[in-house]
Amino acid sequence: MWKTVQRAGLATVHLFVAAAVCFGMYIFVTVLLITAVGTVAVVGCWMLPETVLLIRRITGAKRNLTALWTGREIPEAYTPITGTLRERLRIAIKDPSTFTDFRWMLAYYLYGALFFLALPLWPLGLVVDGVWAGLLRRTPLVLPLVVRLADLEAHWSSVLLMPSPQARLTARVQELKLTRADAIAAHEAELRRIERDLHDGAQANLVALSMRIGLAKRAYDRDPVGARKLLDDAQAQAEQALTELRHVVRGIHPPILTDRGLVGAVRALAASSGLAVTVEDGGLAEGTRAPAAVEAAAYFVVAESLTNVAKYSGAERAEVEMARTRRGLTVRVRDEGRGGADESQGSGLLGMRRRVAALDGTFEVTSPVGGPTVIDVELPCVW
Repeated sequence: MWKTVQRAGLATVHLFVAAAVCFGMYIFVTVLLITAVGTVAVVGCWMLPETVLLIRRITGAKRNLTALWTGREIPEAYTPITGTLRERLRIAIKDPSTFTDFRWMLAYYLYGALFFLALPLWPLGLVVDGVWAGLLRRTPLVLPLVVRLADLEAHWSSVLLMPSPQARLTARVQELKLTRADAIAAHEAELRRIERDLHDGAQANLVALSMRIGLAKRAYDRDPVGARKLLDDAQAQAEQALTELRHVVRGIHPPILTDRGLVGAVRALAASSGLAVTVEDGGLAEGTRAPAAVEAAAYFVVAESLTNVAKYSGAERAEVEMARTRRGLTVRVRDEGRGGADESQGSGLLGMRRRVAALDGTFEVTSPVGGPTVIDVELPCVW
């Protein structure tokens, strides 16, 4: 009985909020009329994309309200309205989701009136139902009806606000364009890093090595002791050049991944990070390995994350969790530091996001001021 009352109370709140949204939509008719007149008169055509953006906010709020009741999110599939006025007008008119939103608004104008007619009856019905169930000890009648009405309203909204296949395809194409652009940017940044490391490190050492060998050859006959000293310096220079080259190679694809696999490589990172790091491998050590590109991306995410923890967080401990899922590989790095991580501050988060996006993965950062900082990554792959 109490659960029925509680559920009916939540349904009543949902329906009252839905009725409030519907009332606001009736007021919004004025905005629609002004926009229509301005667009027909051409001088006010700039209002059309702005109105469409406002409608997107309204339908977004309605999607969230419906999701709170049903427990199922309603996806959005909008094409960003950007560019010149002509481009903004074209996108606002041709975006398939614009039709979806207007369809929902029209339907809401029609069946929303039912909520206003029913509102005065709800309090009376609830009182009568309470007397019926409490004093006469009968099964409630009105309360399940209120819940059913809320379910019906949420179902209508879910169906009407669900993006069309064309809209989802358009949004997916736009997402892939952005992902491709991020992948190209990440690739170019990686090439610049490799070029810089080769130029400033290995190449400089090899030039110095060549000069020392040349000087040693000239001094060999007249000053054997000095020539030997130059050859010793040349040997040290060669070893330094090899070290620089190994550093560059590790930046391209760490050899430790090939030798030990992802779990072993991450444990090695944890051991050399200077932090107390716990690593949960989720059984990856015993299972089939992920593709090389996926392992490399996961490795660099962990490496960059632990570097950020050591440099910026002030934490002494960190946790790394990896797991195999049906969709691919998940990685989570958590620390209890000061938080406040910001991608715009050059902390390597943007580079990690681009590297993950290049594999069509997801990258999320949660870092409130005061901590904790949690980085969640999902990399799709076939096992």
